[in-house]
Amino acid sequence: MDLTEQRALKRGWQLYLAAAPLCGLVILFAHFLQHLGLSFNPILWASAEIIAALLGFTIAANVLVRFHGTADRFSLFLGMAFGLDGLIQLGGILEMRGEFSGAAIPLRVPLYWMAGRTLLGLLLLAAIGLEKWLPWPREAKRTIFAVLSVVAATAALTGIIFLSLTHGPAIHPASLMPRPWDLFPAGIFLAGAIVLHRSPYRLRSAFGGSLVWVAGMNAACHLIATQSAHLLDAPAIAAQMLNSLSYMVLLGATLVDNVRLFGQVRDRAVSDSLTGLANYRRFIEALQSELERSGRTNRPFSILLMDLDKLKEINDRLGHQTGTRAICRVAEVLRQHCRAVDTAARYGGDEFALLLPETNDIAARRVASRIKRHLETSTEEPKLSVSIGVATHPPSGSSAQHLLECADRELYAQKAGRGRKVQLRGDR
Repeated sequence: MDLTEQRALKRGWQLYLAAAPLCGLVILFAHFLQHLGLSFNPILWASAEIIAALLGFTIAANVLVRFHGTADRFSLFLGMAFGLDGLIQLGGILEMRGEFSGAAIPLRVPLYWMAGRTLLGLLLLAAIGLEKWLPWPREAKRTIFAVLSVVAATAALTGIIFLSLTHGPAIHPASLMPRPWDLFPAGIFLAGAIVLHRSPYRLRSAFGGSLVWVAGMNAACHLIATQSAHLLDAPAIAAQMLNSLSYMVLLGATLVDNVRLFGQVRDRAVSDSLTGLANYRRFIEALQSELERSGRTNRPFSILLMDLDKLKEINDRLGHQTGTRAICRVAEVLRQHCRAVDTAARYGGDEFALLLPETNDIAARRVASRIKRHLETSTEEPKLSVSIGVATHPPSGSSAQHLLECADRELYAQKAGRGRKVQLRGDR
């Protein structure tokens, strides 16, 4: 056993040893709540159940969006699990409505509570164990079918077991632990929390990190429920509230991740994946905005169109990796010579553009000279050079098309002149 494995094993034992006193503290707290002798209105219980069910549906929707964007199969497992749990909880509210209509408070644990919570814990463990063993990582339909089959099989087996009981487990108010059956789902969630804490999955996202807390809070929820002498006392309501709170934590984490995901999609839509500069679409949008702003302020602005010279020759002679590096070197120079208000873009394959707000023709040509000089004096091989065309608004044109055409003409006149110089040298 190497040092890394020894450290992992040591951390595992430390985690197990820490879990035992924490569980004991939770049960002592629940015992204290039981002795307060409080009794709550059934409306509060029903409200907590409805909130948990709605949160379950919302979590399912957000987690499935996450799966669609990232192909994270763990998300798919939990999305289906929370959607199913929401349905069970809504059905349970209808079941218990008749139970609370009588004068006496029922002294049985609701069957749906045991079945739904046990099912959610089992599916959490199934997601941890089976996610990495699923085949077809890039085939969404087959993955969805496989996960749906596992969820359906687990739900069917859990349903058969609990429906065979016909009634929920009895509550023993005089016992030291009135609801010992809640230890079973508590153990499942506690195992899930420990496994998730040791899994690298929790470090990948806010969703993964929150699952450890959610599993731990659900374990605590059931440990508190073990001390409930009837369904409307303080431990029972505290368990319901903690259950709803755990759902809020997970929903918050999924929203954070989805915001990040949408941000990444937005950034990729307007940036070049190779260089990180703005892409053609973003450059044109910035150019149109600058035209509108310049029309209001009557201040000039300039654009530079650049073409990396002899990229094909670099690719043929030194390989495409060197050619790709050459493109990135130009992008790095543009970033160095950009102000915060400027927009540097990869305009095409080996073409770049630079938008310079409030910059006249003379200042724009100084920027072009600095870019050329920086590339030509670089010590990195191969030596690079660019041809640059400059256009300034309003002298060069009053529209984006006119400005781009003007800069393009100067760019290719420069390339043609450079080509003639090379040809004359060859004739000598």
